[in-house]
Amino acid sequence: MATFFSRIAVIIPIFFLSLLGVSSVGINYGQLGNNLPSPEKVLNLLSASKFTKARIYDTNPQILTAFANSSIELIVTIENGMLPVLVDPQQALQWVITHIKPYFPATRITGIAVGNEVFTGDDTSLVGYLVPAIFSIHGALAQLGLDRYIQVSTPCSQAVLEQSYPPSAGSFKPEVTGIMWQFLQFLSETNSPFWINAYPYFAYKGDPANISLDYALLKPNSGMVDPNTKLHYDNMLYAQVDAVIFAMAKMGYDAIEVRVSETGWPSKGDPEEVGASAQNAELYNRNLLKRQHSNEGTPLRPNMRLEAYLFALFNEDLKPGPTSERNYGLFQPDMTMAYNVGLSDLGTASASISLTSSGTKAAVIEYQSLVYLMFVYLLTFQVFMRRRQY
Repeated sequence: MATFFSRIAVIIPIFFLSLLGVSSVGINYGQLGNNLPSPEKVLNLLSASKFTKARIYDTNPQILTAFANSSIELIVTIENGMLPVLVDPQQALQWVITHIKPYFPATRITGIAVGNEVFTGDDTSLVGYLVPAIFSIHGALAQLGLDRYIQVSTPCSQAVLEQSYPPSAGSFKPEVTGIMWQFLQFLSETNSPFWINAYPYFAYKGDPANISLDYALLKPNSGMVDPNTKLHYDNMLYAQVDAVIFAMAKMGYDAIEVRVSETGWPSKGDPEEVGASAQNAELYNRNLLKRQHSNEGTPLRPNMRLEAYLFALFNEDLKPGPTSERNYGLFQPDMTMAYNVGLSDLGTASASISLTSSGTKAAVIEYQSLVYLMFVYLLTFQVFMRRRQY
């Protein structure tokens, strides 16, 4: 009898979650601008836009405070320059005590990005500090009992791959394989994801004559078939992700989840930045959002939804580099849309698990009715079984 009840106790919350829907899409919230809105206004914007996940590039206390008691899951970032310091377990513990512990769990910090694109960054001296710093940060979380709630990883650029086409040929660059093996071992042992910054825009810009724009923009197209696996790819983003999965498998790790920590398309660029336009940015992000809210997986892992974070929330006027770098935002700093990606058309129930939406309220009512009927059934069943015992 206890076994029967315990099974029902497991089934009910799973059914409840299936009613509500689960969002796999997030947004990168950069702050390199002198005209950006306050974190409180940003939180309202995220909620109104149905985003339930965000990533920031530091541990800004104003943001961590503003996001407290909200539904937003937050990934924070340790700046690259801190890696040599955080190799020391005591320094890592102090960092977690200072930057994480005061805000958690009121602020739903779910991940710590240790550095950003360290494997392929300009400062090659940091690579040797990366994995030790990751171990130290995870050890500090474990010491404080937070490792069950907060995952630790590091976002990698697509340049970490020696080869990515076709996806089955995916392999890591020889110069990083030694450290990459240690990193993958850590991810496997802690059940943490491999984060990849994947930009079909860069590939298209580099070779527009040979790369289909529709393929890069996730638009309907004939796609390509991997000659080794016979898997069909109708967009470049999924091909880039699967190339990482194949690269990890070749190193003996074929079960690590891959998540896209950054992807996007610029709405404006310099004359030589082919493809950078508001129309293409709208198409790319709109098409990706539709796929995300359908919980799609890649051809290699069709039953595992691909979690992706769009880059970025705002156009940031202080970012260095070409014009495109300052024009990846879905929104202008005044919170008007840079272009319309159709966030309001994606369906509330699938885009958010907020209990204030009408779609979710209906699901809750249906769930409550189910629970009531289940309770009546179980009570009747229990009385019947007791009578049989006598």
